[in-house]
Amino acid sequence: MKYLGYGRRRENGSIGLMAASTMGLTIAFGALATDVARVMIIRNELQNAADAAALVGAGALYPPNPTPNWNNGVTQGSAAVSLNATEGVNLATGSVQAGYWDISRQTPGLQSQSITPGANTVPAVQVTISRDVGVNGGPVSMFLAASFGVSVMTLKATAVAVLSAPGTVGPGTLLPVAIGLCQYQKYWDSTKQQPVIDPTTNQPVVFNINDSYNPVTDGTCDNGQWTAFTSAQTGASTITNLINTGNLTPLSITNNITFLNNGVADSIYKAVIPLIGTTVFIPVVQQVVPGSSSPIVAFAAFYIKDVNRQGKVKYISGHFVGNAKIPNSGGVGPYYGAYVPPRLAW
Repeated sequence: MKYLGYGRRRENGSIGLMAASTMGLTIAFGALATDVARVMIIRNELQNAADAAALVGAGALYPPNPTPNWNNGVTQGSAAVSLNATEGVNLATGSVQAGYWDISRQTPGLQSQSITPGANTVPAVQVTISRDVGVNGGPVSMFLAASFGVSVMTLKATAVAVLSAPGTVGPGTLLPVAIGLCQYQKYWDSTKQQPVIDPTTNQPVVFNINDSYNPVTDGTCDNGQWTAFTSAQTGASTITNLINTGNLTPLSITNNITFLNNGVADSIYKAVIPLIGTTVFIPVVQQVVPGSSSPIVAFAAFYIKDVNRQGKVKYISGHFVGNAKIPNSGGVGPYYGAYVPPRLAW
């Protein structure tokens, strides 16, 4: 009986040792779970702040007359940092830089403002926000993990936002009017990256877009043409519907607009009248040839000033616009007055 009792006492002692060991592991896992979760939350707050500040900064880079407004991008991005918080306390500072970003990732990192940008190189703002010694409240203090030798942790988040002219537009974006590159170059100042200005009014030069079968005053320069984009249906009802709906499928630079047509029906011009006083977006093609096709070279912003649908010669009157944010768009293309809303690249 004594032997049996001794055995029971030894089993109870083992259970006690196991319980103590298990409690230690429980504390360790608790420390890990509590502190790791907190670190992840703060890390996400820093990343959200960097993302937001980069987007604000990138949006402040335009208009590019003739280059991006670098200082404005840095100033606005820096100001946006302090509008965000970590652990309920507003952030004080971040590193904000402006330069060019290669969205193809062939050249890594933010590039100098002085480079000659390539086809995939666009203006960008990079923001880095840290919790470190003397910065934004200092490193993150650990709670239970401190008993295992980890008392603080430094954190950092970086974001890059870019701004570009569109290379692709989504459905519902374009008015079904194509103009030739010749006409665009006549009324857009590529040196100053803005519409050509009439010195007598100090306003953009107004010109007419009309059926190229009946040119108005532009001489040998293409006047423009109604287009059904990629549809084989080129009647007046199709064009009228597209005025109301925009392009039905995405369109990109180099895509052919395959059915340029004259569109002389009064109903087509009548459908444009509600758009007077608004800015629309139109494709610019290599050359306007009635009944033929031509590749898109860019997307332009155009302000409709008036519509004439009387008599034999009908036209849309207006002027090009700079610094116009084009919705439902992406990619990279030449700047013809329209730009894609700022977006995160990294």
